[in-house]
Amino acid sequence: MSANPSLKLGIIGNCAYSALIDERARIVWMCLPRFDGDPVFNALLDPGDSAGHWAFELENFAHSEQAYEPNTAILRTRLFDTQGQGIEITDFAPRFFNRGRTFRPLTLVRRISVLSGSPRVRVVLAPRFDWGQREPVVTQGSTHLRFIGPDTTLRLNTDAPLAYLLSGTHFVIDRPMNFILGPDETLLTGIGETALGFEQETATYWRSWTRALSLPLEWQDAVIRAAITLKLTLFEDTGAIVAAMTTSIPEAPDSGRNWDYRYCWLRDAFFVVRALNSLSEVATMEEYLRWLNNIVVRSGGGHIQPLYGIGQEEQLPEAILNHLPGYRGQGPVRVGNQAQEHFQHDVYGNIVLGASQAFHDHRLFRRAGQQEFHHLEAVGEQAFRVYDQPDAGMWELRTRARIHTSSALMSWAACDRLAKVAFALDLPPRIRYWRERADVIRERILRESWNEDRQAFAESFGGRDLDASVLLMAEVGFIDPNDARFVSTVETLEKYLCDGPYMRRYEAADDFGKPETSFNICTFWRIDALARIGRKAQAREIFEVMLKNRNPLGLLSEDTHPVTGEMWGNFPQTYSMVGLINAAVRLSAPWDTVI
Repeated sequence: MSANPSLKLGIIGNCAYSALIDERARIVWMCLPRFDGDPVFNALLDPGDSAGHWAFELENFAHSEQAYEPNTAILRTRLFDTQGQGIEITDFAPRFFNRGRTFRPLTLVRRISVLSGSPRVRVVLAPRFDWGQREPVVTQGSTHLRFIGPDTTLRLNTDAPLAYLLSGTHFVIDRPMNFILGPDETLLTGIGETALGFEQETATYWRSWTRALSLPLEWQDAVIRAAITLKLTLFEDTGAIVAAMTTSIPEAPDSGRNWDYRYCWLRDAFFVVRALNSLSEVATMEEYLRWLNNIVVRSGGGHIQPLYGIGQEEQLPEAILNHLPGYRGQGPVRVGNQAQEHFQHDVYGNIVLGASQAFHDHRLFRRAGQQEFHHLEAVGEQAFRVYDQPDAGMWELRTRARIHTSSALMSWAACDRLAKVAFALDLPPRIRYWRERADVIRERILRESWNEDRQAFAESFGGRDLDASVLLMAEVGFIDPNDARFVSTVETLEKYLCDGPYMRRYEAADDFGKPETSFNICTFWRIDALARIGRKAQAREIFEVMLKNRNPLGLLSEDTHPVTGEMWGNFPQTYSMVGLINAAVRLSAPWDTVI
C-alpha cells in the first residue's frame, strides 16, 4: 500500500460512536455521545500539547506496526523500542449480540500485552471537553479514574497502576493490562475478564458479519475493509449514515475548503446502501430506511434538505472555532454545515433510489408496500416539479445556481424507479403515469444538456462546462453506455478533468477557485464508465492505482493530490469506500473461473 505520510489513521467503532487512532496507537479523534458530538479526543485538529488525546508512549520508541485483526474492526498496533523490546495494543469498540439485542455501549477498550523484554511505557490519557477548551476534573477510585466535564463524566476502569497514570511516570509493562473507558458505571465483572470477553465477542460478531458478505473473487480483503468501514458510519440508534467521521480536514492544502461531514447526506447514504446491498448486506438499508421514512413523512411532499443531523435535526448552523488550529495547522475548523439551507434537487431521486429495493427484495423482514409507495410518490411529484429549476447542485456550490444535469438526472431516476415499483405492486395506471413523467425529463436532459461543440453532456442545461457527475447517467440506467454520446462524454471528460489516473469534479472555478485535488469518487465513476464502454483493462489499471493510494490500513479520505499522492478531505470518506466496492464488484473475474 501507499507510503504517503498523510492520514495514517485507523478507525474503530460500533455504530454508536467511533475513534481514529494513529500509527503509534494514539487516539486523536473521538466524539461523544454521537458521531457529531464533542470530540473528547481532538488532537486531529489541534497539534498542540494541550490537545485531547490518549497515548501509550514507549520509552526510546523506534518503530511501529499496525493491522486490523482480519475480518474485524479490531485494531492491533505494535510499538518497538531501540532495543527491540515491544508491546501490542489492541483497540476496539464492543459490538455483539446480547440478550436478544445488539450491545454497542459508548465504551472504548484498550488492551496491552508484552511482546518482548521489559518495555517502559508512559500512559497519557487527556480527554477534553467543549472542543478542547475545558480540562476535566479528575477523581480517583480503587480501580478507576473519573473525568468530570460540564455535561459528561467518563470513567476509566483499569488494572494498571493508577499512581503511574496520574503522575505520567514511565513504568515497566510486565503483564497484560486493560483499560476500559466509558460511561460512569460500575463493571459487572472483573476488569480483565470484561475486556477479554468483550474482545472475543466483538471478534465473533465481525467475523460472522463478514462471512455473510457476497464478495467478488478478486480484491476480497480490500472489499471487506471497505464494507466494515461503511458499516461503522451507520448510527444504529436512528438509522442515519454519516458522510465521514471528521470535520475540517481540508480538501487541498491551505485551501479553506474545510467542512463538517458528520451528518447524514441523503445522497451519500444512498450510495452506501447501494454498495452494501451489492454485497448482500441489506441490514444497513433496513436501518437507514427507518431514518429515511421519518424524513419523507415529515416533508409532506414538500422541500427536503440535502442533509440532516443524525437525529433528524434540520438546523445545523455553521460556525468557526477560532481557538483550534486545524488539521496540520490548516484551519478554519467548522462545526455545522450551511448546505442544510441549500436546494439540491437530486435529493429526491436519491430518496427513491435508496428506498426502491425494499419493494423488490423478498429477503427483508419488512418489505415496503402501498403505504410506503404513497409517501414516495409525493417525493416523486416534488422531483418532477423542480427538475428544471436552478439549484446548488450535488457539489453544493454556495454562490452559483444552475439547472444542473445531475439534479435533473436524479429526478428522472425518481420517476423511473417509481414506475418500476408500481409494476411490482401491480398498479398499471401508476406505471403509465410515472413512465410518462420519466420520459419527459429524459427528453429534456438529452436535448438541453448535450453540448455539440464539446461533444459531451455538460454540467447544466444549455451549459458547456464539464462535470464528472454526468458519468452517473450509465450507472443509474439513464443511457446505454455504448451510446455514442456517452462514449464521447467519457473521452471529453478524460481530456479536461483528468490528471493521469485521477479525476477532478468539474472544470469551472467555484467559490474557492479551481479544484486542486482529485475527488476519489469521480475517479471511481470513471473506472465504472470505462468498464461499461469496453475499456476494462484501463479501468483495472486505474483501480490498482487507487488501491495503492489507500493508507496502510486500507482506508481512503475524500481527495487525492495528483502530484504528491497525499490524502486530503474528511476521513474515512464513505463515497470513496463505496467507489472501491463498486469497482471491485464490476471488475472482478467471476467465481466460476476458479471453482
